[in-house]
Amino acid sequence: MVSKYLLFPAALLSGFCAALTSCAVPSNHSTAKTAPPAPPLYEWHGDDMQGPTSVKINLDEQKAYIYRGGQQAGWTMLASGKSGHASPTGTFSVLEKCEQKYSNTYGVIENSEGRIINGDAQAGVTPVPPGCRFVGASMPYWMRLTSYGVGMHAGIIPDPGLPASHGCIRLPPPMAQKLFSVISEGSRVVVSGSAPSSKPTPAPPHGASPPVASAPSSPPPFLRNLAQR
Repeated sequence: MVSKYLLFPAALLSGFCAALTSCAVPSNHSTAKTAPPAPPLYEWHGDDMQGPTSVKINLDEQKAYIYRGGQQAGWTMLASGKSGHASPTGTFSVLEKCEQKYSNTYGVIENSEGRIINGDAQAGVTPVPPGCRFVGASMPYWMRLTSYGVGMHAGIIPDPGLPASHGCIRLPPPMAQKLFSVISEGSRVVVSGSAPSSKPTPAPPHGASPPVASAPSSPPPFLRNLAQR
């Protein structure tokens, strides 16, 4: 038989523990809402398709549609020429392919330590300080469309839906690489429409909530000096 004098302390201890539990500080779980994921910049489903590759570029949408054998194989956002550097429209053929090309016209000014001191330079126009040099912008997966230096290539898309280049058609690097691998010299590229204003969206009025947008990721090392073209 258990003594009643032992039962009382046990009950008291049980109540004391319950009280401690009820007063415990709740764990600090964050309730902050995360920003929705950014919409995709491209889609590709043409690896199993056959036939010649062609491209239709819509400057109004800042978007390119890629076809293989007459069927759509994918699409991609792009950045065409900004105001004052409009990309040409019309029907073109791919005149040249070059996996790694550098611009002869646009690039950066680097000092003797390789540090960029001017990120938007033009050869023969932008002064080059003593001890510095002009470095042409990198244009990976180059697909030339004109004889005067306009083509499609990998590049940064700073504001999807808005133009940003000096006339070329910039494509997200993975899609530029894919297109480069399936397109041939002589392939048809049709460019139509008119690029929207390259000016960014104005700031909201004071006190208004700004739109939610995901921050652009830093470009990988091999795209460090990606084209301003």
